[in-house]
Amino acid sequence: MSRQIVAVTPHEIPERPPVRLTVGELVEAGERDGEWPEFVFVTAPHGSGWVPARHLSGPSGKVRVEEPYDTTELPTAKGDVLDVLAEDLQSGWLWCRNGDGREGWVPLKTLSQESAERAQ
Repeated sequence: MSRQIVAVTPHEIPERPPVRLTVGELVEAGERDGEWPEFVFVTAPHGSGWVPARHLSGPSGKVRVEEPYDTTELPTAKGDVLDVLAEDLQSGWLWCRNGDGREGWVPLKTLSQESAERAQ
């Protein structure tokens, strides 16, 4: 069973569609994110988005995806209770599912540091 956590501040998602990268795929790695230094902006033939640099074969230029990654982000509102399905604590994000069944990454800094049971 997954643990639950509460959104303490809203999270808005980017306007660009998410991209799912597969192992072996070639992408163009560009700039690092100023707020999230673990992330680099990549452009693939089917889209673009922010990916943890450790999932790529190099820091910039044409690189190969070494671990699959889905850039889907989950929008949240204050008070949303989310199921935590995966953690990327190194990058500061959690993969969560909301009450409607939608899934995606949510920044840890927008979530309660307590589980939902203790926060209520």
